[in-house]
Amino acid sequence: MKIKTGYLYHIKDKYFDVVNDENLMQNHERGKKRPTYFTIKDKNILWFIPISSKVDKYQKIIDKKVEKYGFCNTIIIRKIAGEDVAILLQNAFPTLEKYIDHVHTVDGVPLKVPTDLQNEIKSLFQNMIGLKKRGTNLFFTDIDKLKEKMLEEIK
Repeated sequence: MKIKTGYLYHIKDKYFDVVNDENLMQNHERGKKRPTYFTIKDKNILWFIPISSKVDKYQKIIDKKVEKYGFCNTIIIRKIAGEDVAILLQNAFPTLEKYIDHVHTVDGVPLKVPTDLQNEIKSLFQNMIGLKKRGTNLFFTDIDKLKEKMLEEIK
């Protein structure tokens, strides 16, 4: 399977067993593969950013952050395939191609995120990575530890 930035994918359960990180979102909900992940390809590492349909839940979190800080760029609500979704940048994590289960499809066609939204997500993600490098960590999981684990698997 050729993995490309800007598409949505599902991850294998095995990834969660290997990394054993309780801060990652669960992979199943009521027997369905959830969530889907927006993917950013970065050399051998894939960054997975969860996409949730629980917009009301995340809108409340956004509202609280905006009230407290004046803005929120760790969760955004946008339309993908005509549906409002929450894009959970704060829950991003690194993985490898071997842990991808399948591409997310609509009517049998791989779902590609619109280019302008791809650019927005990538920009916000890079900003969060930059903040982390400067000492402000906005990620829920230890992305450095997980990335190191993934790079070790490649060796």
